[in-house]
Amino acid sequence: QVQLVESGGGLVQAGDSLRLSCAASGRTFSSSAMAWFRQAPGKEREFVAHIGRNGGNPYYADSVKGRFTISRDNAQNTLYLQMNSLKPEDTAVYYCAAGLYVGRWNYWGQGTQVTVSS
Repeated sequence: QVQLVESGGGLVQAGDSLRLSCAASGRTFSSSAMAWFRQAPGKEREFVAHIGRNGGNPYYADSVKGRFTISRDNAQNTLYLQMNSLKPEDTAVYYCAAGLYVGRWNYWGQGTQVTVSS
């Protein structure tokens, strides 16, 4: 099993940057595909980005492509999301997820709030 704890959210202004972290416990982090999702108030949870077990094959939603970067440090059991040029529409609770395969997300964190003011 994998336990996930997100951190790094906060209140920022449009154009600012934030880096989210997702600390994973358990022995299977390095064998798990990882992803970030987000959920804005009144909306469905949506995919943001995913990354392969060894840090390869990052993939992004069109809405964040070119602004967000997903990365991981398997030695530190940590997943990251660097968010640049933030927009008010990026306001959401951000969740990290883990799974044996991309698209099969079995484990979820509790989320961290990101609020971008205009």
